Amino acid sequence: MSNVDVSNTDVSNTDVSKSERWYVVKQSEGHCDIVASPKLDDPNSSNADEHPTQWGPFDSQGEAIARRVGLIRAGKCQPV
Repeated sequence: MSNVDVSNTDVSNTDVSKSERWYVVKQSEGHCDIVASPKLDDPNSSNADEHPTQWGPFDSQGEAIARRVGLIRAGKCQPV
């Protein structure tokens, strides 16, 4: 059995963060969902037409949840 040294493995944080971008997206019913999607980063994506009101991107799901709570308190989103 061989020992493999992974201490020098270079994992780019930008690759990881790009794949896990979190958004708060207001639905037509008035409530807001937490969505993880790299497609929302793309301004040419058709998602912009589907979800006209969104906040983000956020680096973590917890940060997006906290923002949604603030949006509910501010009256911009309805509680589920």
